[in-house]
Amino acid sequence: MTLEEIHGQEPVPAGHDWMQGAGKALHELLVSAQRRGCLTAGVYESAKLMNVDPDNVAFCVLATDEEDEGDIALQIHFTLIQAFCCENDIDIVRVNDVAKLAAIVGPSEESGEPRDLHCILITNPNEDGWKDPALEKLSFFCEESRNVNDWVPTITLPE
Repeated sequence: MTLEEIHGQEPVPAGHDWMQGAGKALHELLVSAQRRGCLTAGVYESAKLMNVDPDNVAFCVLATDEEDEGDIALQIHFTLIQAFCCENDIDIVRVNDVAKLAAIVGPSEESGEPRDLHCILITNPNEDGWKDPALEKLSFFCEESRNVNDWVPTITLPE
């Protein structure tokens, strides 16, 4: 019996198509989560939420641009967030384009100001859990990535 048979899903596509599918699923998840009010943006806001209610966090996105690579404080925060996510079985991915994330998520609804998008958490809106097809696709993608020792896979968002 294969993993695909156990999960009742198609075999994992190879290469670029699978990555595009993950990028599209992430885009759909971010839009859906924002519409439902289940999106927390910002390194500090995310850390506070994970400290208070880690069981409510369903997914984590860490985002950087080239200029962020030299930010030691941000990299330390990322390391701590990654460790927390691994400890609490929270799926986590990286995105290397904060501008694309900003185009999807947009400015803060309260102030209209650009927000810190270096860390985005997707939370469950209620205690029954959230059954979103995009979230399920991304969870499967993360599981498959861990199977090949890629613990924090990088996803490219679609244009």
